[in-house]
Amino acid sequence: MIPKSFRSATTALVGTLSLAAAGHAFAQAYPDRPVTLVVPFAAGGPTDVVARMMSVPMAKSLGQQVVVENTVGAGGTIAATRVARAKPDGYTIFIHHMGMSTAPALYRKLNFDPLNDYEYVGQVVDVPMTLLARKDFPANTLPELLAYIKANKDKVTLANAGLGAVSHLCGLLFQSAIGVDMTTVPYKGTGPAMTDLLGGQVDLLCDQTTQTVPLIKEGRVKVFGVTVSKRLAALPNVPTLDEQGMKGFEVKVWHGMYAPKGTPAPVLEKINAALRAAMEDPTVKQRMVDLSADIVPPEKMTAAGLKTFLESEIAKWGPVIKKAGVFAD
Repeated sequence: MIPKSFRSATTALVGTLSLAAAGHAFAQAYPDRPVTLVVPFAAGGPTDVVARMMSVPMAKSLGQQVVVENTVGAGGTIAATRVARAKPDGYTIFIHHMGMSTAPALYRKLNFDPLNDYEYVGQVVDVPMTLLARKDFPANTLPELLAYIKANKDKVTLANAGLGAVSHLCGLLFQSAIGVDMTTVPYKGTGPAMTDLLGGQVDLLCDQTTQTVPLIKEGRVKVFGVTVSKRLAALPNVPTLDEQGMKGFEVKVWHGMYAPKGTPAPVLEKINAALRAAMEDPTVKQRMVDLSADIVPPEKMTAAGLKTFLESEIAKWGPVIKKAGVFAD
């Protein structure tokens, strides 16, 4: 007679093997329908630009359409919550910028845990930012801008893409650096904020080069500097804020790709392979160069690379935000 313990162990083993076989079969068939790539900001914004550039070569690699879905609001937390609660089957993936690392400090209550509610796919690109003004703004240089702000601080408006957005954090850092608080105007995404800057409804905006380089080259906005330590190849005549006296001022926006917790490892491998293929696509690479976006090296374009970096960024931004006293309910 076969011992009961042996029968139980055998049953458990068979069950495990069956699940593994089913998971393998699912991964082999994946994807057999379109994949949704969730963007937490409005269409036309910087993260949306990156997502749409990637979606076509990713679709080619996966053999299915990659549909970009803009789920906006609350600094990206609505989209992050949606993805955290999505079915972990690989058909919902997520691209987000450094907001994943600032949300824990910005929001008193989050409906998701950036470190534990997702599977990591990999980092994507790093994007510098630019300090802009509407085309007819009175100041033309950074010294003129600073003098004008100090003389008219109650009148100057500084737009951002919403609480916790990178443009908001960049604006906070800028105000802290010059020691002046301006009237801030939040929007539901950088796209709408840029529309109003172009229309002259707001004065200033700190925005990513993925959106601003073409506008700067066309002369549709004024630019006062870039937020990284070296001048950009795409904007060689635009000085950095650092070289103009704002020492140590640096904001570079990183982007990462995620999937819901529990997404099968073989499926994640296929998504990661599609991500890598997209970043090797000649059209994407040239477009990134044109927009001064830096594709991350291969070792960062991994689950481990993204997880480690996210942990370090949460540790970095938490104290900064808490010191500024900026919180959302």
